[in-house]
Parts: sequence; structure tokens; C-alpha cells
Amino acid sequence: MTFLFGRIENWRRKRILKRETITDAIWLRVLKQLTFLRGLTSEETARLRELVILFLHDKTISGTHDLEITEEMCVTIAAQACILILELDVAHYDSWEEIIVYPGKFILDYDYADEFGVVHHAHKIASGEAWLLGPVILSWQDAAGVDSRPSDNVVIHEFAHKLDMRHQGANGYPILHANMSTQAWHDIFSKAYASFCARVNRGQKTTIDPYASKSPAEFFAVFSEVFFETPLVVKHDFPAIYEQLVLFYRQDPAGRLGRASV
Repeated sequence: MTFLFGRIENWRRKRILKRETITDAIWLRVLKQLTFLRGLTSEETARLRELVILFLHDKTISGTHDLEITEEMCVTIAAQACILILELDVAHYDSWEEIIVYPGKFILDYDYADEFGVVHHAHKIASGEAWLLGPVILSWQDAAGVDSRPSDNVVIHEFAHKLDMRHQGANGYPILHANMSTQAWHDIFSKAYASFCARVNRGQKTTIDPYASKSPAEFFAVFSEVFFETPLVVKHDFPAIYEQLVLFYRQDPAGRLGRASV
């Protein structure tokens, strides 16, 4: 049955890729805009383009507050989402369909229960939000990289949460590959998180956004941002974390930097 499903899914994807496309003009503009993609090989770029087409076929991207969503905006969002799964599979984003885009930052106002069952009320300004089995919500101003710091990427951040959520919700422990050690991941991330939080609590300056200290889930999402946007920061300051992310994403963004400068 699994084999049959795989054949049907492969047929479906080939059919989508045969019928749907991204214009060269839009694709080249997006590649130029998203600087962290510049080190991709031609084969990786072609594969990313196919993932973006499949992603956009399965997802609905809608604007709110009179924001008109263009094809180029969709490709810009999808390319950033799909860089995380370049060596994985688009099926990692199954089980939900919608992406909601605000013109700029938006207000979140809701109640939620923590791991102890205590209900809290959240009221905050946000540039992105990911819901378990629900939509990803983005600020277009931030998704487009307007006025963002070099290591910031709200799309990568929220889609890292989506990958994390595949295993018991967002907790900083995504489903690992067969060649990875769950014990090593737990030990390395727990030690780094505790040390990072201690530095933030002491008011020490960090090379990573202090927001990563909010929870293990945010630690994973923020480090995923930096891993793709400014990988040498993670590789130099948190080498053990970098090695685990290389294994998880099956990519080495630091190794692309030489190609990007050519």
C-alpha cells in the first residue's frame, strides 16, 4: 500500500510540474532578492524551483487588510519556506493549507494553556505566527526583508516551527532522521539553551537574537534563521548546534558562502 501511494504521489507531482510553472523573470528576481540563496548550485536551484511550484499548488496564500497578493509575493514566501526542505520533502508541510499575509506587523490576542494546563492570555505585536495544524501568519513587510537585520528571516522562523510541530507540537525537538541521535540532539540543544538563557538573564550581549531564550521552540526557530541567513555565526559560536542542524536539514549553508561570492 505504501509503495502504491508513493507511485501515485510521484505521478501527481510530475503532473503538477508539467502543468504549472514560475516565469523566469519572477524566479530570477526572487533569487536576486533572497541573498542567502546565491550559493546554491544550479541543480539545487532547479530543485528548489520545483519544490516552490509544488508548495504553491498545495497552499493557499491570502492577503488581509486589502493587501493584494501577487505571484511574485507568493514565490518569495515559498522560496524561503522551501529552502528548509530542499533536502527533505514537501510532504513535511502536509496537514495544513493556509498562509495569511498582513501588510505589516499585526496584533495577536488569544488565550492558551501551557504544559501545566494553566491558561494565559497573549496580547502582542508580531511579524509571524505558526499554528499547530493551522495557518502560518506573516507580515509581508518582514517576509520581504524590509528593514530586517541580516540574520532575521520571519518565514524561515515560522516554517521551522512547522517542522518542529510535526513531533508533539513545537518544543525544539523535531522528528530526527534515522542517522541522527536523539540523545545527542537533546544533550547538545539542552546544554546550549541553558547556557544561552543564562547569558541573556545576566544581560550579556549575544550574537544570536535574545528572543531565542524564550523557549526551546524559539531557540530552534531562531537558530534555524541564523543557520540559513548568516551560517558562520552559528558555526563559529555554536559549532555543536551547527553540526546538528547540518544533519537535520541535510545542508551546509556555510559551505555555500564561497560559491556565493564568485
